[in-house]
Amino acid sequence: MSSTAPSPVVVAASPPDQLHNLHNVFVYGSLLADDVVRVLLKRIPQSSSAVLNGYHRFSIKGRVYPAILPVENKRVAGKVLLGITNPELDILDTFEDVEYKRSTVEVSLVDGSERLVAHTYVWSNRSDPDLYGEWNFEEWKRLHMDDFVKMTTGFVTELQRPEPKPRVATYESFFLQGGGDGSLLMP
Repeated sequence: MSSTAPSPVVVAASPPDQLHNLHNVFVYGSLLADDVVRVLLKRIPQSSSAVLNGYHRFSIKGRVYPAILPVENKRVAGKVLLGITNPELDILDTFEDVEYKRSTVEVSLVDGSERLVAHTYVWSNRSDPDLYGEWNFEEWKRLHMDDFVKMTTGFVTELQRPEPKPRVATYESFFLQGGGDGSLLMP
């Protein structure tokens, strides 16, 4: 009597965003602050510290938030927000506005356990003369986070309107109309 083992069943793995409509998003600027994420998404998603190789995080003249662009032999420290839903991704797209383009990148978790595919927001203008130096999250937290959270709250309120202003317009009007102490409009 011949015994044959059952043939193995091969199942193609679906990327998580196709299977469950969940996304990973690498963040590196104001979205590193849980307070900002909580205002936008109404929750704080699970996250892991990560590094994006081959990019540099710049300061932007006239803004307190950073930009990233591909730069050889550089790396950006940040974190990956895990389990972002399609509606949450839409909110992040709207928040990042036309200044950024959502791109798919590979990031390495800081603990070295794995690499993940994630979305991130890359500065749209690769030759922007207003980009300089390196943006510092700890300095941003100390100097700008409280006002940025207030501006983000205004942005979320604006989203509820029939014709909401874009985030850049909300950012500028918040500080020009005295919503903050002016510290978010950098020289």
